[in-house]
Amino acid sequence: MLYRKFGNTGVMISALGFGAMRLPQKEINGKMVFDEDESIKIIHRAVELGVNYIDTAPYYCDSQSEIIVGKALKGIKNKVYISTKNPIEDDSGDNFLKRLENSLKKLDVDKIDFYHMWGINYEAFREKIIKKGGPLDAAKRAKEEGLIGHISFSFHDKPENMIKIIDEGEVFETVLCQYNLLDRSNEKAIEYAAEKGLGVVVMGPVGGGRLGAPSPVIQNLLPGKVVSSAEIALRFVLANPNVSCALSGMSTIEMVEQNAKVASNPNPLSSEELELIKKAMEENKKLADLYCTGCNYCMPCPQGVNIPLNFQIMNYHRVYGLTDFAKAEYARIGTVQWLPGKKAEECIECGICEEKCPQKIQIRKQLKETAQTLGAK
Repeated sequence: MLYRKFGNTGVMISALGFGAMRLPQKEINGKMVFDEDESIKIIHRAVELGVNYIDTAPYYCDSQSEIIVGKALKGIKNKVYISTKNPIEDDSGDNFLKRLENSLKKLDVDKIDFYHMWGINYEAFREKIIKKGGPLDAAKRAKEEGLIGHISFSFHDKPENMIKIIDEGEVFETVLCQYNLLDRSNEKAIEYAAEKGLGVVVMGPVGGGRLGAPSPVIQNLLPGKVVSSAEIALRFVLANPNVSCALSGMSTIEMVEQNAKVASNPNPLSSEELELIKKAMEENKKLADLYCTGCNYCMPCPQGVNIPLNFQIMNYHRVYGLTDFAKAEYARIGTVQWLPGKKAEECIECGICEEKCPQKIQIRKQLKETAQTLGAK
């Protein structure tokens, strides 16, 4: 396992982090439950292979993740750093501390090494977190009392707002954010964070599973040099000198061993290889934009069809060759919170969207193609 300087924290962190958000499940009496024994074996294997950063959160795995992680680390806590998160539900410092205490109990530890303001944006930061007597003041107090090792935040907002939070938060020591081959929007903000001395952990290095699926398009970015799309995705993230750790949600020992092998490779992608990959992905992005730029001018659809989302999923198939993933995501449109709206097959071809589209895209034709390609046969 390779290790990297974790910002100015004084910690050397493993290049691969274990994300405890996709722990394995099993069926008992017709009900799916999280497999505690298997989860513990997987976490132990990760630690054996040199992973020293375990990330969890209060609501992961039906609120079981922190409990399972706590049990897995019995007797080996001195080998790892624990990361968990506080959902900033209000502007109360007292409530922040109550949630912290609950995580300490579930993990069965006296101290959380890296404690995150969970999934914050700039609006929440300004209106809740930095309020006098609020969460940030409470976090400082908890650190002084030894309940927190380092104050961190995980981020879901525009890249420029990450920079604002870093500058105005002052006390933040690490940041957790998304970055991968398909989404490099945080690249400059990650560079800024590293320059300011923050350790950077990347979530979704394999695109939230998207890049784990076989893709000739992705593998041909470096023909003959990688064995899978997931490998090139992980190597791409780890080649960024501003990234301290790539956090992967792993649910099998096989996944742990494969990812640990990549994170132990002492030969990073060369600058020439990185440029080839970036250039190819930029060309792919231009191709995707020909089908839809995601400007949302076509919305709302009178029938509730989420036109940009349907086209985004179609592009996983059409541009990146991630067909199996695209079909699975299409099937889930309208069934989960992060895939809202209706599928392309609900289009009645009224044409209102095309009147509003500044790119003059043949939306009705593309929606029909999307439904035929990704829909159930």
